[in-house]
Amino acid sequence: MALQTEPIVKAQMLIRRPVAEVFEAFIDPAITTRFWFTKSSGRLEPGKQVRWDWEMYGVFADVDVKAVEPNRRILIEWDDPPTRVEWTFTAHPHGTTLVVITNEGFSGEDEAIAAQAIDSMGGFTLVLAGAKALLEHGVE
Repeated sequence: MALQTEPIVKAQMLIRRPVAEVFEAFIDPAITTRFWFTKSSGRLEPGKQVRWDWEMYGVFADVDVKAVEPNRRILIEWDDPPTRVEWTFTAHPHGTTLVVITNEGFSGEDEAIAAQAIDSMGGFTLVLAGAKALLEHGVE
């Protein structure tokens, strides 16, 4: 079966912390390394390239930061060939934040694209669960 449209992956989660705190957790590697990658070359800032390492697996990603809108949005490109990843942060009542991660731009044969999309969905769902565990309960 051929793909009719390019897959766009979305993962989302409500985190029971204020939007500024949740946003900071994704741009400050001192926090992000507590729930996602193990090492980073710096904070996410527009126009900057950073490297994220997962030392336990011996892998890394070069990340091109395209946009950072404080407490609202982060846009990056990563991987080879690159895909776009966007985080949006929406403040909700009672000091909670909805985080939506969208990943798109997968390439290759249909089967490879489908595999990349499925892997991305699982990975970003785990990232959000890790962020929620850390920010709401202090669990690393």
